[in-house]
Amino acid sequence: MNVLAIDTSNQPMTIALMKEEQLLAEYTTDIKKNHSVQLMPAINQLLTDCKMTPQDLELIAVGHGPGSFTGVRIGLTTAKTLAWSLSIPIVAVSSLEVLSYNGIFFNGLVCPFFDARRGQVYTGLYRAEGFEEMVPVKDEVNVLMTDWLDVLRATGEPVLFISSQAVIHQEKIQEVLGEKAVFSSLPVHLPSAGMLASIALTKEPTSLHELTPNYLRLAEAEAKWLESQKGHQQSE
Repeated sequence: MNVLAIDTSNQPMTIALMKEEQLLAEYTTDIKKNHSVQLMPAINQLLTDCKMTPQDLELIAVGHGPGSFTGVRIGLTTAKTLAWSLSIPIVAVSSLEVLSYNGIFFNGLVCPFFDARRGQVYTGLYRAEGFEEMVPVKDEVNVLMTDWLDVLRATGEPVLFISSQAVIHQEKIQEVLGEKAVFSSLPVHLPSAGMLASIALTKEPTSLHELTPNYLRLAEAEAKWLESQKGHQQSE
């Protein structure tokens, strides 16, 4: 099966082509550049390099968040448009789950996270099973990092942190968890679309028309509007 995988949910952008469960090519960047500008040219180049056309694709895999609201929308819209126009199935995978697989060989808990500003993170907790599958230990959350660290400390286990934004929270993490906090010096902090494609092959296709972004929280404008409506109702 020919799989195109896309994840633009955060600053890193990663795309890949897989054929018969073998990774043909992967392109990943971690630069401050609008994904709407670079995504489609990158996909076109990837197909060209692999001597494929869009009509050769049989499955679309997409990381549907959490992360940047704009980034999630760009990746999801592109993936849904391709799946719809080509009449092929689509599989949505949590972007946190994809990143967690970078810790597949770690003997302990794996904590992928994305910075959500104002001291908050999008995160989850996973454990490797048989060095082939990452199993969730706790549900994904949007939470203050300080509160999350209390949860992790209570486990008493070593925790591998994986994030392209680890430096933002690393000092606090080490302060709370001490030697239980693990950071790799290897380049495992970026998501892999090749891994996304592999994960997608183990999951059932997602209903195209029911597929929505996995934001984990409301957009700030929407949250403020709901709060204003709540206040208005209380004053009536």
